[in-house]
Amino acid sequence: MSKIRKVRFHRFGAKDVLQLEELEQSQPDAGQLLVVVRAASINPVDFKIRLGKYPSVQEDRLPYTPGRDVSGVVAKCGAQATRFKTGDEVFGLVPVYGGGYAQQVVLDERAVAVKPSGLDHLYAAGVPLAGQTAWQGLFRHGGLKAGQSVLIHGGSGGVGHFAVQFAKARGARVLTTVSTDNVEFARGLGADVVIDYKKQRFEEVASDLDMVFDLIDGETRERSWQLLKKGGVLVSTLTEASQEKARERGVRALRYTVEANGDELAEIAALIEAGKVKPHVQKTFPLDAAADAMGSVEQGHSVGKVVLSLA
Repeated sequence: MSKIRKVRFHRFGAKDVLQLEELEQSQPDAGQLLVVVRAASINPVDFKIRLGKYPSVQEDRLPYTPGRDVSGVVAKCGAQATRFKTGDEVFGLVPVYGGGYAQQVVLDERAVAVKPSGLDHLYAAGVPLAGQTAWQGLFRHGGLKAGQSVLIHGGSGGVGHFAVQFAKARGARVLTTVSTDNVEFARGLGADVVIDYKKQRFEEVASDLDMVFDLIDGETRERSWQLLKKGGVLVSTLTEASQEKARERGVRALRYTVEANGDELAEIAALIEAGKVKPHVQKTFPLDAAADAMGSVEQGHSVGKVVLSLA
């Protein structure tokens, strides 16, 4: 069995714990695919796991290969994996137990969709985790519909820049908060109202909202409750929202974790194919510079996505 290169860490810590190693690749189980990785995305969850701050990945999971989403080519199908065939170009969500920072990775076929034909692997790799996080927050959990209004906090980031585009494609009125440097970028995504949070308090602009999609937390969340109309919803990927405050306001509030869903990913792919959604890649790095790539996301203020190129 030939060896592949992958990035791993054997202990939790700073980015220098990441090592590039050569290892034998495991083979797919019945409902899985072996994918040759052309590109892998960097996500905030990657450095949270590396720091030992993600509950689902404890020391018993070490050594650990980061990477939650990839784009590549199917190399082998498990005995019961019938949705794809060898040679298909696909993109998908890697389980929380990782593996994306590698030349090959095993994925559940239900977590995979056909890569949009007009999108190269670098851009496709940036879609699965951030895209499905935005999709599920807005639609599955938030129930956002055409004609409703949503305030997206952090509309220029990985999840946020998809959320703005998805909400617009659904026919919602979209308000978003970004920093001064990202105002024009957010306007280019199609947001109806772009609020520079460094220059203006969003409460002075937003009111009577159907939904707040909170990707920031802290003081930003606390200032957002008053903006929701009765029956509205606050949805977050971060800490649990106060149910007491939600009851006081007559709104819903929830936190969620993204789930792999190839059918939803295919819906996102269709929007990309139709030109209604465009992933933005800010920087690319080679696999052997994964520590620097992760460090750039860890510093914050990323616009769109940071991606590892393995082509």
